[in-house]
Amino acid sequence: MKKLTGIIVVIVVACLMVSCAGKDETAVIQEEQSTEIKEDSNEKKEDVKEDTNDFRIGIVTGSFSQSEDDRRGAEAFQEKYGSDMVTLAIYPDNFTDELDITIQTIVNLADDPKIKAIIVNQAVDGTTEAFRQIHEKRPDIICIAGEAYEDFSDIGQQADLVVNYDFISRGYLMIRTAHELGCDTFVHISFPRHLEYESVSRQIAVMQAACDEFGMTFAMEEAPDPTTDVGVPGAQAYILEHVPEWVDKYGQNSAYFCTNDAHTEPLIKKLMECGGYFIEADLPSPLMGYPGALDLDITGATADFDSILNSVEDAVVKNGGAGRFGTWKYSYGYTVSAGLAQHAMNVINGESKLNDIGDLAKAYGVFSPGADWNGSEYIDAESGEKSDNIFLIYQDTYIMGDPGRYMGVTDIKVPDEYFTIK
Repeated sequence: MKKLTGIIVVIVVACLMVSCAGKDETAVIQEEQSTEIKEDSNEKKEDVKEDTNDFRIGIVTGSFSQSEDDRRGAEAFQEKYGSDMVTLAIYPDNFTDELDITIQTIVNLADDPKIKAIIVNQAVDGTTEAFRQIHEKRPDIICIAGEAYEDFSDIGQQADLVVNYDFISRGYLMIRTAHELGCDTFVHISFPRHLEYESVSRQIAVMQAACDEFGMTFAMEEAPDPTTDVGVPGAQAYILEHVPEWVDKYGQNSAYFCTNDAHTEPLIKKLMECGGYFIEADLPSPLMGYPGALDLDITGATADFDSILNSVEDAVVKNGGAGRFGTWKYSYGYTVSAGLAQHAMNVINGESKLNDIGDLAKAYGVFSPGADWNGSEYIDAESGEKSDNIFLIYQDTYIMGDPGRYMGVTDIKVPDEYFTIK
């Protein structure tokens, strides 16, 4: 009996030893798996594929009064994919004085657990902080800034992707186009808040250098900021009043450019009457300023850009503006809102990489079929280094006339020295 008991004890101990060894081995395997999972979770967001379409995309824009094209692009994307998949929001018109509300409007979208991407176009002041807060509580959300107002060194740290119009290339190409059309003066209209933005200040420096290259005069005029107490009506009234004075001062062969959407309509309206040239808007579109300036009713055609451009061009020619007014065929603001949302969806579905400019162009093409786009990585003026998550893009310029013509600017190589001018 003692001998039997001893054998049983030996068997039990052996089993326990095998069991403990198995647990230790399992623990090691689990630890290794945990490490692999942790490493996988740190991979770039573009490598993550969503197995189903059970997700939502949020798009934040300004209102119709401040950013009509941006808003229409967001609505077009929602119409294409449905309100079950797309959530829209609007930041305040007076976003500079209502910064907290602007930030909260963006951050609130992250409260929806199905939201996988948030696009802000235009990415006004406060977007950087909003993205920081979002990533703090929801690192899985892709945050994309379209037309960022804040310094790239700041927003580039918080946004997964930043896409702006190419203020460097366009600064050179607008001057070149004005020169080709016979202009001898280029007039830049803005206000202190915009002049503090890196994109605006660098573009001015590029424009000045280009004017020197082409033997043109560069001039600057100040107009009221629509986000201040004067509001949009006061800012527009100022433009209407002063354009005739500016044309008298600078002559009929002067071209004009303004950095604010609200200034665009009255500027076009008065230039049509008084003379002068308008190469393209800050955020170009046949919808930007032209319908209001020309009393056009384009109800029902807000996504048919062939029809929109034809209607605008006919009105420009009828009012004596042939050869003096330009645009992009497809609205920049419209395409950015819809195109960035499309790009985010493609990334989530594993069909595109987030920071691939070719994939970005593919998404933009969904909402601008046949358009000629060009662009590149943003280059820091101080270091000369290219960014891997900030891209600058632009479309070919179309000068309306009888007939109109594309200027072929997407095929022109901008001299390298312009990319480090500051």
